[in-house]
Amino acid sequence: MEVKTARKRGFCFGVERAIDLAAQVLRAGRTGTIYSLGEVIHNRQVVDRLAEQGLKVLERPEDAQVGDTVLIRSHGVPPQVIEQLRLRGAEVVDATCVLVKRAQKLVQELAAEGYQVVVIGDENHPEVQGVLGYAPGIICVDRPDQLDRLPKKGRLGIVCQTTHSPELFGAMVGRIAAMGFAELKVINTLCLETRRRQEAAVELAGQVEVMFVLGGMQSANTRQLAQLCSEAGVTTYHLEGWEQFDPAMVAGKTVAGVTAGASTPEWIIEQFVDRLRKA
Repeated sequence: MEVKTARKRGFCFGVERAIDLAAQVLRAGRTGTIYSLGEVIHNRQVVDRLAEQGLKVLERPEDAQVGDTVLIRSHGVPPQVIEQLRLRGAEVVDATCVLVKRAQKLVQELAAEGYQVVVIGDENHPEVQGVLGYAPGIICVDRPDQLDRLPKKGRLGIVCQTTHSPELFGAMVGRIAAMGFAELKVINTLCLETRRRQEAAVELAGQVEVMFVLGGMQSANTRQLAQLCSEAGVTTYHLEGWEQFDPAMVAGKTVAGVTAGASTPEWIIEQFVDRLRKA
């Protein structure tokens, strides 16, 4: 089978930094327990490898102990969580992505300027949950049917979840603009690397008969890639790795495309591509 890969795929710099920091902390040989607050990235294979090296997952900050080291993953957390960890005597290693840090700072600034802050994003996503902690009274919307959460008038300051698509961001801003607010201050907080991966995936989807999008099932940016490929009109499968592959997925097909979310390491992509070529 002919297999084509997206020109932009896999790890982004924010994820790479988080994994590098985790590796550095593990090599340092600290005496306390080394944790990530939640799984360090949305990729089971990488989490398992780091677990073998001694990185444990801390589900609740209140369970941290004096002398522990706690890594904040690239999604970031509310400032109250970092304060809680430090008060409990844990050392905090902050691996929050610089673009998420920017969004956190921007909502603080917008609130200080008197805007009603609006985040366009999934309120259940850890990045958004973290950003919501940086200013009081932030409103989160992600779909047109949630726009009734907005006030009827006033000045809005709008940012977006970094991993969303420009199309979704633009469509939501357009709907909000039509609601007649006195002032909108819209700041583009989208991740350029995410956008490049989305564009490359859609481009590849137009050249193949079936698409495989590799990444964790909990990864929002991977799900977004799979959705965009499907919307481009090609049969699309979101898989974590080769173990989920079924030969029926390529029955009657001669050309397949492969891309991967920002939490998917290159070795998983290469393994999948090599085996798919022999399928």
